[in-house]
Amino acid sequence: MSIVELYTSPFCGYCAAAKRLLLNKGVTFLEIDLSVEPNRRSEMLLRAQGNHKVPQIFINNQHVGGCDELHALDQSGKLVVMLES
Repeated sequence: MSIVELYTSPFCGYCAAAKRLLLNKGVTFLEIDLSVEPNRRSEMLLRAQGNHKVPQIFINNQHVGGCDELHALDQSGKLVVMLES
């Protein structure tokens, strides 16, 4: 099973859309809410190569990007492949 991690913040529409897509696909994910764990922002910046906007999404420790990139992967059929590996 794939490990999916999302760095998020509350009231973020893109975060909600990314989580909704994953939930609709039945994907279990670890959400790291930066408002609850602000000390993890530096971790996110390092892992996401300086990308500071949320969400930042990782599948099996591979940086996917944000919500738009997640939806693009889904539309291309590549998301299913990543989740199955």
